[in-house]
Amino acid sequence: MLRQTQQQKLLQKLSPQQIQLMKLLQIPTANLEERIKEEMEENPALELGSEANDDEYNLDGDKEDEYEADDVELSSDDSENIDLDDFLRGEDEGGGDYNADYYTGQENERPESPVRVETSFHDHLLNQLSMLGLDEHLQAIAEQVIGSLDEDGYLRRDPLALVDDLAFGQNIQTDEAEVLEVVGMIQQFDPPGVAAHNLEECLRLQLERIQPRTKPVTAAIKVIDKYFNEFIKKHYDKIQKHLDLDNEEFKEVINLILKLNPKPGSAFAIVNKAESYILPDFFVYNNNGKLELSLNARNAPELRVSEGYREMMQAYDRGDKKDKRQKEALMFIKQKLDSAKWFIDAIKQRQHTLLQTMQAIIGFQQQFFLTGDETTLRPMILKDIAEITGLDVSTVSRVANSKYVQTEFGTYKLKYFFSEALKNDDGEEVSTREVKNILNDIIKNENKRKPYSDEKLTSMLQEKGYNIARRTVAKYREQLNIPVARLRKEL
Repeated sequence: MLRQTQQQKLLQKLSPQQIQLMKLLQIPTANLEERIKEEMEENPALELGSEANDDEYNLDGDKEDEYEADDVELSSDDSENIDLDDFLRGEDEGGGDYNADYYTGQENERPESPVRVETSFHDHLLNQLSMLGLDEHLQAIAEQVIGSLDEDGYLRRDPLALVDDLAFGQNIQTDEAEVLEVVGMIQQFDPPGVAAHNLEECLRLQLERIQPRTKPVTAAIKVIDKYFNEFIKKHYDKIQKHLDLDNEEFKEVINLILKLNPKPGSAFAIVNKAESYILPDFFVYNNNGKLELSLNARNAPELRVSEGYREMMQAYDRGDKKDKRQKEALMFIKQKLDSAKWFIDAIKQRQHTLLQTMQAIIGFQQQFFLTGDETTLRPMILKDIAEITGLDVSTVSRVANSKYVQTEFGTYKLKYFFSEALKNDDGEEVSTREVKNILNDIIKNENKRKPYSDEKLTSMLQEKGYNIARRTVAKYREQLNIPVARLRKEL
């Protein structure tokens, strides 16, 4: 029996400008020039050079609204704003008062000191992706998956979360099965073990690559599949008994597993450490107690709409009678002009959003930027900066990802300033980074013949006034790459 029902769904569709801006926000300064070059190669209506009059390339003849951000000053006098339906724009009154003055703008005279950083891992994967010849839809999904890999090469994001990211971030509709299919493709890339969801899968992926499939390889796969918990606890006697192997055979199996790479991403980065550099996206200076923020000048390229294309547009438009060919030419030229203008507007909006976000971070972490003292860092999450700026949380995330700020105390990834909060006995919020540092110090100074259990570590932190659960201590210990007490014990 057929039944007719009515359902109401709220769907958010993004304009081409919104999608273009979100992609630009993710690009660090070091890669922006390459992205602009690509756009110019695809669109001859876009050129390098300053625009004498912004009205000249406004195809609709109406001058758009200028930015009115009191605290953010762009290098251009007429910084135009594209219509983003308040999706990515912030409200000026949401900036907050931090009792500090900021200079915000592009600073051509500031030094652009290259800083070594390990960033080639994702590029290595993207190069392999380009050889698959995927269609545009699968290519976008694959790029999202690669962009979601952590520095160790793991895919920590849930497939359904990636589905949502693609829907809201790029207006791409997909499902869990298709995402997992693409993940399977990427898991065939080098280095082996990449895009695994956990250590168990990472090791299995590496073993499955080994050819020929000898008896030790087959046994090693069986260890990972059936006796992984026993393996990580080093209960080798139990495993050997189940596998029915003699001592030499079993030793060969264990050695085979131990030679695998548990962090394929980080290992690749170490190889390229000497060759990898970045340019800071921001510069922050303490000028006698006054914090000065500037955006790397490479983020403010001089772009303009081609004068030749504008003249062609006007010439075709003046004709009274147009045949089919002329109309098609007119549409082509207009599309290229519109696209060039959209890109210029998106670059300007990118500058504005970068400055707006960084300014909020400086305000929130003012004491750190004044002193360089890590203990002054306040608990801060993406939502805090989103509320200050009026931007969407996903927008703040895109700015914070792969962006760096140079200070007099060193160069930091923006993600460094974000951490969750715990409350101490006095009810004050403290950064989880502070708790991790204390935890690390306790373990560092413990008696290695009698290392502390997680229960003991929990009680020690609680004695210091930090209200924390044992499972949270275990999580922090794992994030610090510190093994359990039994594996820290020295004879």
